[in-house]
Amino acid sequence: MRPLNIGLSQEQRQGVIDLLNRDLSDAYLLLIKTKKYHWDVVGPQFRSLHQMWEEHYNALTVNIDAMAERVRTLGGYPIGTAEGFLKYATIKEDAGSLPNAEGMVENLVADHELVIRNMRDHIDRCGEDFHDQGTADFLTGLMEQHEQIAWMLRSFIEGEQIKPDGKLSSDLKVPVEMK
Repeated sequence: MRPLNIGLSQEQRQGVIDLLNRDLSDAYLLLIKTKKYHWDVVGPQFRSLHQMWEEHYNALTVNIDAMAERVRTLGGYPIGTAEGFLKYATIKEDAGSLPNAEGMVENLVADHELVIRNMRDHIDRCGEDFHDQGTADFLTGLMEQHEQIAWMLRSFIEGEQIKPDGKLSSDLKVPVEMK
């Protein structure tokens, strides 16, 4: 790493760069999985999932670039190889598996929630261990995006059916059978 005079030691910057490269690796695998599901989803939910996942992978692409640039800003080099991404990611590739649409959504929820948990830890470590509030703030913004995406995906599979009269399926009264 090249010496920088930005108020962080080389060790502090390297610690943050390592965390960012882990987040970058997770984001890249999540991008690949989201794109794969975007291509392969079938069924009545095809159009809505296909469009939603396109929005998600476009946002992930922007975020991946921002993370790589943050690494460069701190004087490091971002991971940029499939081998590196697989080595540092906590998300599993799930190669060879092609779940149905609901399974795809469930897998993506789990992955986004894993990213959120990792980022919470990395935000704390950036601030407490490495005194880099800039990166902590940067990661907070990214984490909030993952929280929103996870909410959208959970809503897709957790929602109750709304009947034509506007009532939720749980509001319907089930008649008690007479003996």
